[in-house]
Amino acid sequence: MKQFKAESKKVLDLMINSIYTNKEIFLRELLSNASDAIDKLYYKSLQLQATGLSRNDFKITISIDKQNRTLTISDNGIGMNKEELENNLGIIAKSGSQDFKKVNDLKEEDINIIGQFGVGFYSGFMVSDKVEVISKAYGAENAYLWVSSGASGYEVKDAVKAQNGTDVVLHLKDGEEYNEFLEEYTIKNLVKKYSNYISYPILMECTKYDYDVADGEEPRTTKSVETLNSMIPLWKKAKNQVEESEYENFYKDSFHDINAPLKTIHMSVEGMVDFKALLFIPSSAPYNYYTKEYEKGLKLYTNGVLITEKCKDLLPDYYSFVKGVVDTEIELNLSRETVQQTKSLKTIATAVEKKIKQELENLLTNEREKYENFFKVFGAGIKFGIYSSYGMNKNNLQDLLLYYSVKQDKYITLKEYMQNASSEQKYIYYATGRTVESIKLMPQLEKVLDNGFDVLCMTDDVDEFAIRFIGEYEQKQFRSVSGGDLGLDDNLLDCHTELANYLKEALGDRVEKVRISTRIKNHPVCFTTEGEISLEMEKVLNAMPNQAGSPIKAKRILEINEQSKICAKMLNLFENDKDSLSEYAEVLYGLAELIEGIQNDKPTELVDKICNLIS
Repeated sequence: MKQFKAESKKVLDLMINSIYTNKEIFLRELLSNASDAIDKLYYKSLQLQATGLSRNDFKITISIDKQNRTLTISDNGIGMNKEELENNLGIIAKSGSQDFKKVNDLKEEDINIIGQFGVGFYSGFMVSDKVEVISKAYGAENAYLWVSSGASGYEVKDAVKAQNGTDVVLHLKDGEEYNEFLEEYTIKNLVKKYSNYISYPILMECTKYDYDVADGEEPRTTKSVETLNSMIPLWKKAKNQVEESEYENFYKDSFHDINAPLKTIHMSVEGMVDFKALLFIPSSAPYNYYTKEYEKGLKLYTNGVLITEKCKDLLPDYYSFVKGVVDTEIELNLSRETVQQTKSLKTIATAVEKKIKQELENLLTNEREKYENFFKVFGAGIKFGIYSSYGMNKNNLQDLLLYYSVKQDKYITLKEYMQNASSEQKYIYYATGRTVESIKLMPQLEKVLDNGFDVLCMTDDVDEFAIRFIGEYEQKQFRSVSGGDLGLDDNLLDCHTELANYLKEALGDRVEKVRISTRIKNHPVCFTTEGEISLEMEKVLNAMPNQAGSPIKAKRILEINEQSKICAKMLNLFENDKDSLSEYAEVLYGLAELIEGIQNDKPTELVDKICNLIS
């Protein structure tokens, strides 16, 4: 029994128990090793101009033996002699693949060898209590058996093998958690998940069931060899070689969506970093998209081998709706389960982000209806991208925003708003509310619309927060129609100040002030606000979970229409019956709350007061 040449027990224990977090990864690692072995022989055959070797002859075979609890991965690649078995498998963390590249002075573009660290083979010990490797080097006469039961060491013996290549025989551990790796459907699923795009066929003898039998009879079974992997990734094909139906089927199968994608983006980039990508903009949001449980990320492949299901670093949060894959040569961590933060990764992420924005702009310009449907589903996330970055992303995102125009009665961009704004207009006007319909009925809109200015409807919770960080667009600031100065000469004309002060005293600190003005035209009363916090922001902030301390409160101004009958009524009462004015003040305050969709603290008292006034 020979000892491993690298502090055996501690290092191998680390390989088995710490580096890999998911047992099923072992199959990916061993299939990648088999693919590397074939690549080495294929490259060598080209260099030597060897006859009798054809790429079509290369294959990887998986064999299941339930009775003996073994799983075997075989290849007809370059194989190993006795010395190579000693060096490659006897020294932990020594990569034979990397040595092959160095010896042959190979670059990444010369050969698609996957292995980097020389530890993938040892992942087999996660599921096995003994591993046997039978290998015969190409052109050699003798074969050898390497066998180990773990950290105790290994042996190398003479063996018999007819053809060049390597067989890795895993003697699976006892227990239910390991039994699944002896099931055909598990192996099929793992190959499809991790190794579907390895460029050599992965073969396995599979059972087929014939259920066309008489009642009471068992279904007939037959055995046949199947190819488990598709080998050629869709993203590596030229765009003109892929049908739209292929994109659609790939998307549905890979991302479990019953609907076709709204947009497909096929990228092939060469430059500082070479990569290929296949991205999809969904037509509908996943059920958990706007929850903490949702995880963004693209599938990351290296040479057709899945490295991670969701590489978060490839997508900014505001494009988290995008699904897809990226395939590249990139620096990985030791287990190849996660990706190192590298310059290459950032370069890919920047290119992906730029391409997504470009495609969204194309949709906006050329397929407006499609874009509007997209924005209704995912627009809130783009707005949140402006807010969460404190406005740092506004230049990238603000021209993708859509808001409903009261005047034009359709969704428009900020650029389109400015194209229709008059030269004397001081601000970009907006109003907030739960729905477009409720916003259109707001009294605060009247004066702005009468001056011929448009108002943008903002119905998402994040809208007003995002707008604050945009600040201005084409040198015009945003201004809420419920805010202070609207840039209209008479909108803050105060009159009957004595009556207003009396009503303010009756309402106390619930309002900042009462104003009798000409801002509103056809309605008797409404709220406006002063300061940074609007009524809509007040609602959003107070509705947040774990809101600590006193409720956040906007500085409310109760505005009463100077031209309304109710104002005339109160002026008369102010002169002749001041005592009853406090009841009117309470009713007007309650009605203003109702207009804003704010729950009155004492609805029964409010109803009683209204009934008293009516009667």
